[in-house]
Amino acid sequence: MLSRLSLRLRIFLFFCFLATGAVALAGAALWFGWSRAEGTLPATPFLTALIVFALLNTALLAGVWLLFDENLAKPIQMLSANLRLCAHSGVDKDLCPESTKYLGDLATAADAVTRTLSAGVMDTAAQVARETERLRTESKRLTALLTEIPVATILVNPAQEIVLYDGQAADILRQIALPRLKAPLGDYFDAASLAAAQDQLSRTKAEISAELHDHSGARRYKVRLKPLGEGGYMLLLDTQETEVDPTRARPLVYDFDLMETAQACDIRDTPLRSLCCVAFDTETTGLSPQDDHVIQLGAVRILNGRIVDGEVIDTYVDPKRPIPPASTRIHRITDDDVRNAQDFDTVGRDFHHFARDAVLVAHNAPFDIGFFRRAADRMGVTWDHPVLDTVLLSAVVFGTTAEHSLDALCDRLGITIPPDLRHTALGDAQATGEALVKLIPLLEGKGLTTFGHVITETRRHGRLIQDLNTSHG
Repeated sequence: MLSRLSLRLRIFLFFCFLATGAVALAGAALWFGWSRAEGTLPATPFLTALIVFALLNTALLAGVWLLFDENLAKPIQMLSANLRLCAHSGVDKDLCPESTKYLGDLATAADAVTRTLSAGVMDTAAQVARETERLRTESKRLTALLTEIPVATILVNPAQEIVLYDGQAADILRQIALPRLKAPLGDYFDAASLAAAQDQLSRTKAEISAELHDHSGARRYKVRLKPLGEGGYMLLLDTQETEVDPTRARPLVYDFDLMETAQACDIRDTPLRSLCCVAFDTETTGLSPQDDHVIQLGAVRILNGRIVDGEVIDTYVDPKRPIPPASTRIHRITDDDVRNAQDFDTVGRDFHHFARDAVLVAHNAPFDIGFFRRAADRMGVTWDHPVLDTVLLSAVVFGTTAEHSLDALCDRLGITIPPDLRHTALGDAQATGEALVKLIPLLEGKGLTTFGHVITETRRHGRLIQDLNTSHG
């Protein structure tokens, strides 16, 4: 049981044991002397002496513990965090000689190991970068080829989830709802028309033509379904009859790992790397979720431990009230910026669809989520998503005494927030998403490999911030 406690807490308990043991031994010695005295001696002087000793002894050990905690326990905790950063996230953090000077050779030895490991990581990173550049070049060539074909392309896995879509497909999906990987096709197309096309495909085992329409029936799309050997299929939409430009650039959004559909399991048993997450941030008219209003929303999606390029929300929101000058000085958003923006309820419904079946991630999540939960009835949705808060994750990895602001966390993880993007919703959401990606291997290094493990651990830091996962264990 003690092994599950933090090092600093175990040291504190050790000094508490010393203080209690010393008082107990002093009390036993005084009692022994009093009981062996010739004649009957008054007990009050002995009791007074014991109380004075207890106070002085406690004060002495408290002072020694504070010195020990400041000069040994905290530096050891910092050293452990830096070693994990290097080992699991590839972040090379220099040790502070002043804070580790009482650790003797331990600090210098750890620094030597870190530098050696960093050199190996840098060599590997260089190889990965070269391979990534090669794949990026091939992707550009494929994009150029697809641009010449007036067909929007969607790749679907056996679970009827989107694995790949191109720019024209994104335009078509966006007419219905925001496009996203791993989304069921049923989120975009009417279930009956989709089921009929899929049934025909499964019967013929060959390419078929069909017609799909959205849930309202207002939009209809001529499509072709082409089966794949892996059990999925290609969905090809004719763009000549849709409101998209067939000559525009067609960036691909894909994750081929989604072709291998994992068996559904309880969210608490889901590995961290397998979570679908949406990191988001808001800019507001003030600091009260009860009285203030959202004026900007930014969000990014994270799949299989990486941020999905192109799947973002970046929008102003009309608060239906003037923005206080004090708030504008922080986020630089003016009344002119939000004048023609959508209202919060519309933006909230779009965001709810964007975050469907995902874990919401935010820095100081109770503040941002409070605005959406307050308006849930007006939006007609339920905000019951699982939640990860990077404040609590930072406390788990780096200890409660470290600074846990977004700037401090990003600096610790080697994440750069461009000055022009700091205090913008998308800039802070992107930084929060990058922080989560780098925190996942650090959490795994501490043995916290599933969502349930992390939630159990973060609840130990409930004094820092409110827990929002009451419905998830």
